[in-house]
Amino acid sequence: MSDKRYTDALSYHAEGRPGKIEVIPTKPTQTQRDLSLAYSPGVAEPCLKIAENIEDVYKYTAKGNLVAVITNGTAVLGLGDIGPEAAKPVMEGKGLLFKIFADIDVFDIELNCKTVDEFVATVRAMEPTFGGINLEDIKAPECFEIEQRLKAELSIPIMHDDQHGTAIISGAALLNATEIVGKKLNKIKMVINGAGASAISCGKLFVSLGVDVKNIVMLDSKGVIRNDRTDLDANKGYFATSRKIDTLEQAMKDSDVFVGLSKKDILNQAMIKSMAKNPVVFAMANPDPEIDYDLAVSARKDLIMATGRSDHPNQVNNVLGFPFIFRGALDVRATCINEAMKLAAVKAIAQLAHEPVLEMVNVAYNERNLAFGRHYIIPKPIDPRLIYTVAPAVAKAAMDSGVAKNPITDWDAYKEELKSRLGLDEKFLSRIAIQAKKNPKRVVFTEADNYKILKAAQISIEEGTAVPILLGQRSKINQLIEENGLVFENVQIIDPAEEHEKRKLYGERFYAMRQRKGMTYFDCHKVMIHRNYYGTMMVQSGDADAVLSGLTKNYPSTIRPALQVMGTNQITNVVAGMYIMLTKRGPIFFADTTVNISPTWENLVDIAVLTYGKVKKLQVEPVIAMLSYSNFGSAGGSEVEKIQKATNYLHEHYPHIIVDGDIQASYAINTEKRMVRFPFSKLGKKQVNTFIFPSLASGNICYKIMQELGGFEAIGPVLMGVNKSVHILQLGSSIREIVNMVNIAVVDAQSNG
Repeated sequence: MSDKRYTDALSYHAEGRPGKIEVIPTKPTQTQRDLSLAYSPGVAEPCLKIAENIEDVYKYTAKGNLVAVITNGTAVLGLGDIGPEAAKPVMEGKGLLFKIFADIDVFDIELNCKTVDEFVATVRAMEPTFGGINLEDIKAPECFEIEQRLKAELSIPIMHDDQHGTAIISGAALLNATEIVGKKLNKIKMVINGAGASAISCGKLFVSLGVDVKNIVMLDSKGVIRNDRTDLDANKGYFATSRKIDTLEQAMKDSDVFVGLSKKDILNQAMIKSMAKNPVVFAMANPDPEIDYDLAVSARKDLIMATGRSDHPNQVNNVLGFPFIFRGALDVRATCINEAMKLAAVKAIAQLAHEPVLEMVNVAYNERNLAFGRHYIIPKPIDPRLIYTVAPAVAKAAMDSGVAKNPITDWDAYKEELKSRLGLDEKFLSRIAIQAKKNPKRVVFTEADNYKILKAAQISIEEGTAVPILLGQRSKINQLIEENGLVFENVQIIDPAEEHEKRKLYGERFYAMRQRKGMTYFDCHKVMIHRNYYGTMMVQSGDADAVLSGLTKNYPSTIRPALQVMGTNQITNVVAGMYIMLTKRGPIFFADTTVNISPTWENLVDIAVLTYGKVKKLQVEPVIAMLSYSNFGSAGGSEVEKIQKATNYLHEHYPHIIVDGDIQASYAINTEKRMVRFPFSKLGKKQVNTFIFPSLASGNICYKIMQELGGFEAIGPVLMGVNKSVHILQLGSSIREIVNMVNIAVVDAQSNG
């Protein structure tokens, strides 16, 4: 890891509240009565119920949705035996993934236990606390015995993800890859390079899927695992071959499948060329595969290639499996995670890749039409269907195999429940970043003589989401770069004071736009020394694709150049601002929050149409509420009347937009409450995610209250209604907020290009 990334990672974990996770109450705790119910004396009642019937612990406590992520730190990532304390950041990260992808709560537990007996005894004593246990980063061969003993002694789901997670995802990929090339599993010749926990588990699962163990050649650090070796334990011995081969090069000749769980650059093009027709290569060493992706695919046109990396097709990523496997196991209160449940997960993941890819996934990866084939053999991690495809398959397998204590009877209702859990995090920012990365655009940073801006620009380069153009005083920019150890190779730095010819050209063009709108020839040339004008003219002239400003300037002085240079688009004559609030319900969109002080009903129509288009562009289906203090005419007043006129106009002229009003915020947000009181509403049972405010004051106040009191992250303001991608930061935005706005600006520019 470079010094720069090293520093960023440390800052990420240390800044603010240290670490990545926290515990949040799920019940009210504001009043004395709340506290008396949460603790003494009220807590005695559930205690007595559980004492009478131990299964009631799932009814009255969080056990049923609580997983322990447990390690002793003996095999942490590629770092080896670094100890339990040093393993804690990884375990917190695993807990974060459980929550994001499957709404499972996690306590990470790092044990100072080196022996198998001590580890097993400690975990066994924790069984009353947890609904499931995810073992992590425990070295082989101890990890095999630990898992086997705990599964035998405990009656809750247990899985060592290092073993089974990779096996399940690569198993799904193997099913689809062999289907594409028309090869039968029981006939293929397979080479597995690596003999650690993951490799052993992969090999055993492949055998469960139908691969003949006699057709597998496995290699460890000493070479081919042959039956004449005397240093093999039972796990390696299972794969011992009688073939008289000694090297990877020999094993690869005429093989159909290579599975790498070892180290980088151990495979070469000659070895791939020696494989059988239509070979399959899973090079899964991280962060660098056994062979570089480009080298591999250039060696064979008939190759199907998968790696563990997200920047290539066919990423074998454990997050496709473990959150949803535990979700299904917890929901039926399974007593274990057995072979049938793992195989069900394999087949569900494999089958999902056959389904038409959602548009949001295509857009996120900048693909026209991802489809089942050589470059798409497993689903993408952001596919929201994973939770309601894999979890039910695992739950059903648990029931069919007799290990489910709480069987599901209504599968449709269960699927809807799983869908609702996606609202906790729709991976919105991830989708936007992926979409930006697929087609980066030139973004002008008009305040590049500010450390936050430079840092955000550097991150955008590292993540491949934008091509920064740094605008500002050259000497100050270079000084900040040097003082903070930033790296900008081949990045354009522009000091408007030095750009005499460009300023003259932009001034002429600006004068052509503004000569009949109150600006003189002198004025139009004079303002080009100001970076907001210069940067906006760069975009208008095609010298850049997007411009970002506002970190150190007030909003009016930042938006004025954008309006004067760009003008409004041809859809509406209104410019408006939208904030994106990242909430537990998923992203919600507020407009207008920054521009129109007291919009007319016609303005509200335009704002709604602009917002609808912008939200759609961000791959979210808008459901719009026109907010008021009234509910469908329950109160009078000019404010209500303009909202009613706007809504009626939208219904008549934009029937494809799901919108209704006038409506109070509480009924807009609470779907169940709205359905009882106003079943006629065109919003129906849909969850509102877009809110149009009757005035600037109401929208601005609302988003700021949510941001400060609710603790929700705000992205914006996103400027709507101008011809090009122009976006304005909040005063004092954080680096993260700037990076988010860069990605929004790039996605916006992509659609304008």
